[in-house]
Amino acid sequence: MIKIKNLKKSFGTQVVLDGVDFEIPREKLTVILGRSGEGKSVLLKHVIGLVKPDAGQIWVDGQEITVLSERQLNDVRKKFGMLFQSAALFDSFNVEDNVAFPLREHTQFSEADIKNIVKQKLEQVGLKNVGHKLPNELSGGMRKRVGLARALALNPSIILYDEPTTGLDPVLTDSIDHLILDTQKKFKVTSVVISHDIKSTFKIADKIAMLHDGKVIEEGGPEEFRESKNPIVQKFLSGKADPTFIG
Repeated sequence: MIKIKNLKKSFGTQVVLDGVDFEIPREKLTVILGRSGEGKSVLLKHVIGLVKPDAGQIWVDGQEITVLSERQLNDVRKKFGMLFQSAALFDSFNVEDNVAFPLREHTQFSEADIKNIVKQKLEQVGLKNVGHKLPNELSGGMRKRVGLARALALNPSIILYDEPTTGLDPVLTDSIDHLILDTQKKFKVTSVVISHDIKSTFKIADKIAMLHDGKVIEEGGPEEFRESKNPIVQKFLSGKADPTFIG
């Protein structure tokens, strides 16, 4: 579904991506692991065309996107839904208007049709009778579900999750993991999860890739990843810090 070839990106003298090569399989759930600051979110921004690479190519559903105009990229972006780390809801909009936002921006649907779609999407993520509420009246888990309902509003074929369990307690983390899996199975989408949560990763992933020093240093299924001989991967999985490292 997504193929990345020799992707490079620097900001000034800081090299963030230094020849990233890997593929994201169609209708599977791929987790991109890595320590904070390794460029995971920058990679995600390249995939949806928000950042232009210094070099390299990105294919989305067979289309090379690095050469597209902004107008052409907007068409490609309609293939994507995105759940941000904080859910990124509009504080002044109620739940219904948050989920309706992409429908009003990108479609010609009537308000009656939009209302029906919003109701359907909220029910699909396990929410009913909350359309009138504001984001600050919801729990953290409910806000994530509203964010996912909005991501699903345009029926995307690819869903991107940017660190969906960061800052959540273990019970809520488990709930979000199940929500991601249920969404994957129900809608047959291609899912990409940015994370550094090892437990969640092994629970949800079909494929795992690890970013380190601007490159993918390991990729494969969960069992292959567990058995990796790469010392950097094993150190990350064990959670053991280098005693000489401060930061």
